[in-house]
Amino acid sequence: MKTPRSDFRAVSVLVMALGLGACAAPALAQQRGPADYPNKPIRFLTPAQPGGTTDILARLVGARLTDVFKQQVVVDNRASASGVIAAELTAHAPPDGYTLFLAYHQHTVNAALNPQLPYHPVNDFTPITQLTSAGLTLVVNPSTPVKNLKEFVEWTRNFKGALNFGSAGLGSGGHLAGELYNLMAGVKAQHIPYKGSGPALIDLVAGQYHYNFAGMLPAQTLVRSGKLRGLAVTTPKRLGALPDLPAVAEVLPGFEIVGWYGVIAPARLPKPIVTRLHDEMVKIIKQPDVRERILADGSEPVGSTPEEFRQYLLADLAKWAKLVKESGAKLD
Repeated sequence: MKTPRSDFRAVSVLVMALGLGACAAPALAQQRGPADYPNKPIRFLTPAQPGGTTDILARLVGARLTDVFKQQVVVDNRASASGVIAAELTAHAPPDGYTLFLAYHQHTVNAALNPQLPYHPVNDFTPITQLTSAGLTLVVNPSTPVKNLKEFVEWTRNFKGALNFGSAGLGSGGHLAGELYNLMAGVKAQHIPYKGSGPALIDLVAGQYHYNFAGMLPAQTLVRSGKLRGLAVTTPKRLGALPDLPAVAEVLPGFEIVGWYGVIAPARLPKPIVTRLHDEMVKIIKQPDVRERILADGSEPVGSTPEEFRQYLLADLAKWAKLVKESGAKLD
């Protein structure tokens, strides 16, 4: 027969168990994520104006996610400050899966150039997956007296007078590719920054400066039309889509500038949501028509795991920081 004291102990244990369960419930829910995710529209922040390569990729992936999730994925273009504004909005958003950010290599370049950013480019985010990777194309005006990469290296090393290279802007991939070329080839070309790749390439066509490490798609469009001459790519090896163009590394071993696009979210995003987003995005970039579109733009589909992408971001940040330190590249 139970005594009043034993009844009291049983009730106390029950109350404590219920209390602990109630305390653990929010943490468990945060760990698992909502079972009905997503149940409302998702904001897809994009650090670019409508119509460019970044925006097109965001809308392509966003439309396919909308079909899968049955919830609208809304592309939110935030082109200011080289992606810093979009990144800050993402870093400060709730980690609930309803704010995503289509980051690209400028995300880690920004941090290498400016250690005072209001966020850490890796630790303040949850990596989902790297979507694509792409190199740049070394292009010159057709009037330039060089026909191939070896001639270009010799020409720049022995150039008499002021040698200049242009880029889409301070801190862009083209800017840092030019600085890396200066270091590895032993030349002293001056950087001419433009406000975008379009104006930069227009001036190269007009012969206003000597060369540019430009994005694959705009560069190849002008090469095919005969307005520019393509000499090399900045990927470690030749690309299947451009087999006649050597890698710069074939003449300057170790030269590599590879850009990337990937999706990140606020830090502490619940693992089930990370897994759901990752799996669906990898499926999307493996779809034949999406893959063909990526390859046609001069990029390669990737689809890395969240941890692989995190390690890639850390390595990319270290690479850019080293280059910025050695070259003295600055934002102003």
